[in-house]
Amino acid sequence: MTSQPYSSFAVYQSGPLTVIGFGRNRPDRLDLGICRDELTLLLRTTKCQSLAVDLTNVRFVPSGMLGLLATIPKLGVELMVFNPNPEIREVLEITRLDSIMRIETVPVGGMLAGES
Repeated sequence: MTSQPYSSFAVYQSGPLTVIGFGRNRPDRLDLGICRDELTLLLRTTKCQSLAVDLTNVRFVPSGMLGLLATIPKLGVELMVFNPNPEIREVLEITRLDSIMRIETVPVGGMLAGES
């Protein structure tokens, strides 16, 4: 776990595999500029090689957030998305973003679910 506080997302695990989620934040209400800056800082300070974004309980991801996520592989970081709902999964497939990220269904519990 990283000690650096981030306002846009929660860090569930950091290091070569870094896992983030939105906890109680809604991605459609985030300032994308701040989120981008925080994500860049996180990737740089954790020496992240793979970033997993937990979308458990997220109902909607705005296009700007999808664009931000699409830049991650361009930084040399593998991108994974955990537990997107069927609508988000469909958007990822239609936009072909599923070709640049792994989409996985993983067990949910504790920190991954955004619980304290």
